[in-house]
Amino acid sequence: MTAKLKDGEQSQQPADQRLRPRKRGRRRLLLGFLLFSHALGFVSSLHALMDTRTPQGTVAWIVALNTIPYVSVPVYWVFGRTKFQGYVISRRDLDSELAASLGDTRKALRSFRSQATDDPHRFGALEALAKSHFLFDNRLQILVDGEAAFNSLFEGIAAARQYVLVQTYILRDDEVGRALQDRLIEQAEAGLAVYLLYDEIGSYALPNAYVEKLADAGVSVHRFHSTRGSGNRFQFNFRNHRKLLVTDGAHGWLGGFNIASEYLGTDARIGAWRDTHLRVDGPAALNLQHSFVEDWYWATGEILELPWNPAASEGDAAVLILPSGPADRFDTASLMVQQLIHSARQRIWISSPYFVPDEGVQGMLKLAALSGVDVRILIPEKPDNALLYYAAYAFVGPMLDAGVKVHRYQAGFLHGKAILVDDHTAAITTVNLDNRSFRLNFEISAIVNDQTFAMEVGEMFEEDFLRSREMAAGEVDEKPFWFRVASRAAYLMAPVL
Repeated sequence: MTAKLKDGEQSQQPADQRLRPRKRGRRRLLLGFLLFSHALGFVSSLHALMDTRTPQGTVAWIVALNTIPYVSVPVYWVFGRTKFQGYVISRRDLDSELAASLGDTRKALRSFRSQATDDPHRFGALEALAKSHFLFDNRLQILVDGEAAFNSLFEGIAAARQYVLVQTYILRDDEVGRALQDRLIEQAEAGLAVYLLYDEIGSYALPNAYVEKLADAGVSVHRFHSTRGSGNRFQFNFRNHRKLLVTDGAHGWLGGFNIASEYLGTDARIGAWRDTHLRVDGPAALNLQHSFVEDWYWATGEILELPWNPAASEGDAAVLILPSGPADRFDTASLMVQQLIHSARQRIWISSPYFVPDEGVQGMLKLAALSGVDVRILIPEKPDNALLYYAAYAFVGPMLDAGVKVHRYQAGFLHGKAILVDDHTAAITTVNLDNRSFRLNFEISAIVNDQTFAMEVGEMFEEDFLRSREMAAGEVDEKPFWFRVASRAAYLMAPVL
């Protein structure tokens, strides 16, 4: 029987024995945390097994999620997924409310379908990816660099008579951003329907006052809302990278320009800005409008009631508008690029600010060069992203060995995204040659079948090649060892670059 302690006496029980219950409690909490983390890691790895699009990415995520789940689980759910949940695309879901409202649009555009693009080898897969057709009777204008592009955009807004649709990835409250703001307000106050959609991640620094001023003037403005939906709540990896303008359903613009002053070359750190935009007048502008309406519907739940009357122009170019994004069943952007390479017989020239293509595109470029096709890649000498700069060197060596010519632009920062196939087809796009554009971003492209336009794009490339240097075959091997290690390490980040 234990004796009771007298007043003033202290327990003779050792201090470590008194602390044991507290230690055991902490150990139970730690054990519970570990078990819970590994359970989450296992469940997340099953999701990665079913969802990740590449075998390499699947293996990497499964290993990481089951070995270090405390770190990899939150990273996976923020950055790891490649499918955008819940986005309704009327081209795919024919039973959707949006598809029903746009059904007459497809009928109206059938009369403009180009018969010259019925060649399945060149164009069949592209039309299948777009779930649309090449449309003729379009007039085109290439807009090179900021002054030409912004003048055209702002003049187009001022000339609108019914409505204006603007979509951008980056929107800044600077000289160019305020110029856009003034023009949109002016048109809204004149009674036009004006809609502005921007990506909240690309435009993270946009102040609320900028948006409120537009809304107060009658502009319908909204962010894309990439985290909308229970499946996307913690997902910050998807971006809407589309840049387009549509006025009155008859005039459209798309390409590389966001709404910010650095696109005029005013950023001393980046220097001169080389970019490309495209103006499309004609029925193809309605397919640009179609893309905007889909994105607006996702962001707001509102179906825009707009006229859908195709307008012929004085031109005769056949144009296919091809939207792509992480809600697609296929890797649409990557397959688009691969098909354009596959269809080339004499030349395939590509410009892109970022060059970290997936294995499919890498393989197609090598095969084309080995087959005798003139394959040229135009990229900046000094990109604005250090990781992408180093990552490109991880695989450029084998490209050069296969006969691919890589030109590095010297006269500033190259941001234009264009593709030229032989003497008949060209594309102006928002797609970069990297995994983000191929699988994580919403993008849009205009593919043109027209010899005159292809000639203009070819002349644009020739001028850019004059301002570039061609990489030598042994250039990569001559780099210091630390540089080659850095390039391989950077390339490991390719899935999220």
